[in-house]
Amino acid sequence: MYPSYLNLLESGELDRRVEALLELLVECRVCPRNCRAKRIIDRLGVCETGRLAEVASWCVHRGEEPCISGENGSGTVFFAHCNLSCAFCQNHQISQDWPRSRGVKTAEELADIYLDLQSEGAHNLNWVSPGHVVPQAVEALAIAADKGLRLPVVFNSNGYDSVSTLKLLDGVVDVYMPDFKYAEDDAAEALSNALGYTANAKAAITEMWRQVGPLQFDGKGVAARGLLVRHLVLPNRLSQTEEVLAFLAHSLGKNVAVSLMAQYYPSHRAFENPLLCRTLQRGEYARALQWLEECGLTEGYVQELNSADNYLPDFRAEGHPFERE
Repeated sequence: MYPSYLNLLESGELDRRVEALLELLVECRVCPRNCRAKRIIDRLGVCETGRLAEVASWCVHRGEEPCISGENGSGTVFFAHCNLSCAFCQNHQISQDWPRSRGVKTAEELADIYLDLQSEGAHNLNWVSPGHVVPQAVEALAIAADKGLRLPVVFNSNGYDSVSTLKLLDGVVDVYMPDFKYAEDDAAEALSNALGYTANAKAAITEMWRQVGPLQFDGKGVAARGLLVRHLVLPNRLSQTEEVLAFLAHSLGKNVAVSLMAQYYPSHRAFENPLLCRTLQRGEYARALQWLEECGLTEGYVQELNSADNYLPDFRAEGHPFERE
């Protein structure tokens, strides 16, 4: 299928979107934090990022959901820093511990990364944790598209996204793959320092659904357009899985695709919290699967309970962060 942004490129609208997104950096309003930092002149926002995006890693990744990785792999760009600070973040090496100014990329350099991933045969361009660098990501996309980029864009976010920013991505992003982490603000604030996470995530996911709707696939079974919502089941019911799934089923419909994940393992500051310092128990995940069935959500994926053993990235090592000898 034809990537959506090529239509905007041909009409000149893609350049106008870039201008509108960069305007959000003047007094930063890119994400729900609205921190008003003057990022356009390289002042740091809450996300510890200034005018240019910082890239921690990029690779052809074969460990995403089957419809994202396909046979050839997904062209993942791991942006450094984050607008959340999850106590259990498995990517904390790049989201919270990343040194300032390491991996800074100009728009032209970022565009070259996109084109390199395309030349390696990736099925798509997968922006990982892009919520705080949407203007920079799209700025590079316009340059790369003009140079021949033809990969569909996957927006792989934590769900703490601004609806006004997302509206500027209408027709730019082909596949949205957000997290929906919590259904209660108390948990979101305590575990991720995310004020108003629930309302923002619900509004963001609803806007994503409006833009792209249910998953659609190309001839190889790879997602070409649509929404796939991820939900990581936390121990001790800290992620309010039943309420998350109920919202998706009742507000979006039972044809929304869900990726229910059992891969939680204690990481980063999780050992400081007695409710987070263990992996899931069999009964906890069985109840999550039961809620999924009761909600009538049949599209998407579920993980095996032992999945925690398979998702241990190391961004400090040389080479591919997920494929090590």
